[in-house]
Amino acid sequence: MGFVILFVIIAIFAPWLAPQDPVETSWSAIRKSPSAAHWFGTDELGRDVLSRVMWGARASLLAGLVSVSISMALGVPIGLLAGYVGGWTDGIISRLTDSALALPFLILAIALAAFLGPSLMNAMIAIGVSATPIFIRLTRAQVLAVKVEDFVEAARAVGNPHWRIALRHVLPNVLPPLIVQSTLAIAAAIIAEASLSFLGLGQQPPAPSWGSMLNTAKNYVDNAPWMAIWPGLSIFLLVLSFNLVGDGLRDALDPRHK
Repeated sequence: MGFVILFVIIAIFAPWLAPQDPVETSWSAIRKSPSAAHWFGTDELGRDVLSRVMWGARASLLAGLVSVSISMALGVPIGLLAGYVGGWTDGIISRLTDSALALPFLILAIALAAFLGPSLMNAMIAIGVSATPIFIRLTRAQVLAVKVEDFVEAARAVGNPHWRIALRHVLPNVLPPLIVQSTLAIAAAIIAEASLSFLGLGQQPPAPSWGSMLNTAKNYVDNAPWMAIWPGLSIFLLVLSFNLVGDGLRDALDPRHK
């Protein structure tokens, strides 16, 4: 949680925390090793790596949050509908979801991003749509378990309409697993955004992105390893942190772990 908060602060206050302009080039400082002037060194165009890492945190966190928001906005209502209504509605939604889950997540995201065009917004849409089946499946499973509980039967017995039962009694009781899944999905979305940027389908140069920084750094690993170390370490720490937060939330929200 400490690392997550740290990266969020860096992303929000990057314009004030970054020591230099992340897109400003300097032909006299090309591939300089870390020093007092450039704590993380410089890249192939003389740009400050520390500043680019700070600004790159914005793209990664934005991709994670927006992509998961899209996934939940699409997946939770569809999963709630499938689980609560059942019947042929559940059958059609479940078969379509199974078909989508048969496609590898990253491959589907790459295909959608290539179809929509290279940009950070299109990458977030592609990642969000690709992760939607996971939330549909999880929501449906939780709804199937909750809708047969006694308190739901009691709400139905006193004459509550179906929409009120679904939104007021079922949905709040399936949110804890969805919150945990969303935290883990943010970590997956950050990796996916870095992968798309690495392939040139995400954040476009010269705007900084950890994935595009790694794509450039692969050509200079032998004589300028710091160009790859810092964005790679940032991805590692942020993804690991979100995964650990997800595990902690699962233990805190699941009474079976107490």
